[in-house]
Amino acid sequence: MSDAPALLVSGPVEADWTLALAHGAGAAMDSPFLNDFSGLVSAEGVRVVRFEFPYMAARREGRRRPPDREPVLRATWAAVVAALRAELPDRARLAIGGKSMGGRIASMVADEIGADALVCLGYPFHPPRQPTRLRTSHLPELRVPALIVQGERDPFGTREEVAHYALSPSTRLHWLCDGDHSFEPRRRSGRDGAANLAEAAQAVVGFLRSQSA
Repeated sequence: MSDAPALLVSGPVEADWTLALAHGAGAAMDSPFLNDFSGLVSAEGVRVVRFEFPYMAARREGRRRPPDREPVLRATWAAVVAALRAELPDRARLAIGGKSMGGRIASMVADEIGADALVCLGYPFHPPRQPTRLRTSHLPELRVPALIVQGERDPFGTREEVAHYALSPSTRLHWLCDGDHSFEPRRRSGRDGAANLAEAAQAVVGFLRSQSA
């Protein structure tokens, strides 16, 4: 893939940080989750750029396709980053990441494409109910500063499970109270989804600002 996909942009053009976000396996770049999260982050002065992998773009045209294979997903990320680097001001810094699968693929290319930071929203450490099928082999070797925001009871990796995984010293974890894979807590927890999403956005903004210090 040589051409970058269409971009959905929010936030100030001259921001110190641009955060490029990829969607998860089943929801598009303008899903309610990414719309709300992007709005919260861009309101804090971070430029947020979203895009879609080829299979998701094809779905908009009525062609149902499964997620692209890993080489296509990685190549899409490389094309997006190249396009952004070409138009960012010299002083601007670029973070990449995304929801679930989008963040996982970002974590696989972050070092090789020279991202300044990595943000994963609900990292899929393993498929639900398959805790031995780990997707963590590359995580201990990450060099880029990374933040993983995870719900405490995410079926793709709970707080108890993740405590036993080897992660890079450059990786931080931020846990959301009683959150599931979309950060939604149970009613009895005393929290609500909006509060967890707002906390996630503040965690990401604070993380990026800490990298500028």
